[in-house]
Amino acid sequence: MKKYENFCSSLSNMKEIYNYEEPFDNVILTGLVGLYEICFEQSWKMMKELLEAHGYDEGSTGSPKIILKTAYKAGMIKDEGLWLRALQERNNVAHSYNQKIALGIIKQAKEDFYDMFCRLKKEVEASWLLE
Repeated sequence: MKKYENFCSSLSNMKEIYNYEEPFDNVILTGLVGLYEICFEQSWKMMKELLEAHGYDEGSTGSPKIILKTAYKAGMIKDEGLWLRALQERNNVAHSYNQKIALGIIKQAKEDFYDMFCRLKKEVEASWLLE
């Protein structure tokens, strides 16, 4: 499944965020925010594909928020609030030229979002991948 493979690759790349500490130069700051954004994008696109494959019609929409809510109802993700916060931070990436916003995204990625993505990977491997 290509979207699962893309997600796994982006998660592996995102682990690199732990190799850097403040102060960040602009290139590193932008790159770390980008690692988070890519992983988030790949995660919800993978969820969408899996939900559709398992017959969830709500998955046909292009809305990440609806995909997250459907994934929560289906048991694919356990913490809807954390995922919605992650979505908000993904939306804030457009404002990551603001150092305060960018640093906030990186902090949350390190403290909460990387582990959230790892839990998703485990859940998908345990219950959602089709043979």
